[in-house]
Amino acid sequence: MAESNVIEVEMSQNKVKFSIITAVLNREATLAEALESLAEQRYDDYEHIVQDGGSTDGTLRILNNYAGPKQHLVSESDHGIYDALNRALARSTGDFIGLLHSDDRLAHPDVLLRVAQCFESSGADAVYGDLDYVSAMDTSRVIRRWRSGEYHPSRLRRGWMPPHPALFLKRHVIEKWGGYDTTYRIAADYDSILRYFGKGNISAVWIPEVLVKMRVGGESNRSLERILRKSYEDYRALRLNGIGGIRTLVSKNIGKLGQFFSKG
Repeated sequence: MAESNVIEVEMSQNKVKFSIITAVLNREATLAEALESLAEQRYDDYEHIVQDGGSTDGTLRILNNYAGPKQHLVSESDHGIYDALNRALARSTGDFIGLLHSDDRLAHPDVLLRVAQCFESSGADAVYGDLDYVSAMDTSRVIRRWRSGEYHPSRLRRGWMPPHPALFLKRHVIEKWGGYDTTYRIAADYDSILRYFGKGNISAVWIPEVLVKMRVGGESNRSLERILRKSYEDYRALRLNGIGGIRTLVSKNIGKLGQFFSKG
């Protein structure tokens, strides 16, 4: 961790309250690790809003093992992950929103503390960090390193975006600019980021350390068909949000290559 870059401040009496959102469906193999990483957080002013899509494996059993006053679980059929996330957002009450996907884990026990401190000291609309892609079979092995860098509006047209799982937002951003557009199957997260950072012109602060570890093999890159669909949806999001077009899309994809060679 980049300890020298972390802003250390005392938390005010009006503490940051997080709503941590998890949408899950049949993830018994990975869910416990995600839940454990949240339970280990030393900053405890959060609620955990879980939207289960009607799991038929051991997912609900694992969720019940971690049940407590912070967890708010609904299990019902939905229309995909973005619909599930929207349903969870509608049930949340915190003024600061973060995601915890069922295949991911928070990188260390002070993630929420670091983010809360940064929100309080900066007054920013968004706080984001870095992300490590790790092996699905061995989460100690890093495959790619996503180092976000400082945000500037001009970077959007060069294909920049923060790692969606490592992005925390003030609730008013979502209330003003909307949740996830469910007409997208894969790229609703990118569309939302373009809306918030582009049309919304929100203020954002980067924490230069890894906040989330994500297993490789997500929905967007499981097959050639999905890779092509992801590119189409990214292009559509760019055009609809007035950010760019083919050049931006190419820059976005080329920029990923550096993640395989990052030193940390």
